[in-house]
Parts: sequence; C-alpha cells; structure tokens
Amino acid sequence: MVLRLGVIGAGLKAADYAKGWAAMSDVSIVATAEVSETSRKRFADTCEAAGAARPAEYPDADAMLADMQGRMDAVYVSTPHVFHGANALAVIEAGYDLLLEKPMVTMVEEALALVEAEKRTGTTVVIAFQGGLSPLVHDTKDRARSGEFGDLVSVNASIWEGWKTSYAGQWKQNPAISGGGFMFDTGAHMMNTVCVLADSEFERLSAYSNNRGIAVDLATAVAARLSNGAVVTFNAAGEGPPGCESAITFFYTKAIIRIDAWGKWREVAIDGVAEPRQEREIRDTPMQTFQAVRGGRMENPSTVANGLRFARLWDAIKLSASRDGEAVTIEVTQK
Repeated sequence: MVLRLGVIGAGLKAADYAKGWAAMSDVSIVATAEVSETSRKRFADTCEAAGAARPAEYPDADAMLADMQGRMDAVYVSTPHVFHGANALAVIEAGYDLLLEKPMVTMVEEALALVEAEKRTGTTVVIAFQGGLSPLVHDTKDRARSGEFGDLVSVNASIWEGWKTSYAGQWKQNPAISGGGFMFDTGAHMMNTVCVLADSEFERLSAYSNNRGIAVDLATAVAARLSNGAVVTFNAAGEGPPGCESAITFFYTKAIIRIDAWGKWREVAIDGVAEPRQEREIRDTPMQTFQAVRGGRMENPSTVANGLRFARLWDAIKLSASRDGEAVTIEVTQK
C-alpha cells in the first residue's frame, strides 16, 4: 500500500529527504505546508526531479491537515525546533500518523503532552533520529539486553562540527526558535543514541556550556549518572574546522562497543576479540523504518517514551549549565 505523505516544514532537511522518498514506490508525497514560498517551490521541484508529482502546497499547516482529510495518511514534521510540540499535537489530534524530526520537543511538558496524545488516539508516532532508527543501533540494543555484553559500566560520547560557521545567521543560532545551540541541534543525535543504548533513566548530572560569542551554546560538557549505576560523559564542540563527526564508546564488563551518533558504523569487541567493523547507509532509513512500524513489521525503535527521556536529560543540562555546573537530580514520574 502506498503511503500518502504530507510534510510540514519544507526546508533544506525535508528537501534532502525528498530526493529519496519521492522516488520510493510505496511513498507518495501529496502535500506540503510551509510559510516560505521559495522553500515550497524548491521542495516541489525536488519531488518532480525524482519523477514524482508536485505536491499540493499550503502556506498554513492547519489548513493542510483539514483540507487533506481522507487524502493523506501521515505527516512528516520538519519545522524549527520550538514548533515541534505544537505541530506534532496538531497532526496527532487530526488523526494522522506522525514522523517527527529531531529533537522531539524542547521541554518536558511538551513531551508529556505527546505521550498522552499518542496513548489516547492510538496513532503511530516515530521520532526521526537516524540513530534511533539505525539497524546497527537496534542490533546493539538487542544484544545488550540479551546480556551478551555484560553490565554497562561507563559511556563516553563526543561530537564535533564546524557548526558556528556553517549555520551563521540561520534560525539554528536564534534561541527564540532553536530551543538551544549546538548541543541541542547536532548534539541531539549523540544524546538520543546514548538514551537508547544506555537503556536507563538519567538520575543526576552536572553540565557546563560556553557560547563563545554567539547567542546559543557552542561547547558543552556533561558528567552524569544513570539509575543503573553506569556513568556517562558528553562532550560537544560546535566550533572548529569543516566537517562533522561523532564517536560513542560503551564500556561493558565483557565488551567495548564503539558507534557513531547516527548509527552509520559500529565496532564491537567482546572479551578482547574484535568483530569486523560494520557500516550502513542511513539516508532513507527513517522513512523505511516508519513504513515498517506502521505496517506492523517492526516494533517502534524511536518512541515518544524515549523522546521523554531525552527531554528530561536536556532540561537538566540546561538547568545545570545555567547554574555553572551545579549538580541536578532528575525526577522521573511514571505517566
């Protein structure tokens, strides 16, 4: 069955995904909602170049959700970060399944609202973190849960990018709509993959950040403790040479696992014996996984529940950093 997909937020990220998605035989991009006429045209041109029909265009998301009833099955949301919560709730309440761009929301209250709405409506909601949707991440989590690696002892995660220069003057460096700086943007991939693979709630942390002359954070360091007793360190550097890389190391009692934030590659060593390095293409993985989850062929690997864990982590980092590294305890209440 062909998925009739709408898109809210037809910026550069959505246009990049459209290059692959519009060419898929089981996906039809039927509508876009985007305030910028230039972005709407670029997105439609991308779909046409991939051999697909040009989608219907709307300058307003609510108008698209109402007008496309019966002609659209699901929506991909790729708006600036601070709009994710409201956009996601509107999609769910309108009865559509949702593929929501990362990070899920900007604060815990929004995450709790999505948890409640998803449960009440029974819609399918998948968060489009490449790491959360990566087959290598899925497999690593399954093997860890089986006990193959032993107990988790420590996690060391780092990510860097020439982000200050790459996004100068863009909305990602505007705190009013970004929800944070480098740590919340590119660093969100690192934090989310650790949330998934550590498989435990964050309990307490200290954080420091440095804006290095701009309006949002560029460098962030975090030391944290998980409820399972393992300790975690994060390091994010958003000012440097061109490029973007990440490395996360999980230290278990029997194994050492190295993986990047997007699940593109993995290295496993168990009892000192190394497995061959594995690499996977991830560009179209979010849509492929979304289709598999909607079709009941796969358990949702990137859930609203994990998005809530991420939101609690991010709120605690912001609070600690605002208090110059004061330790913060993260309260987890069951909803």
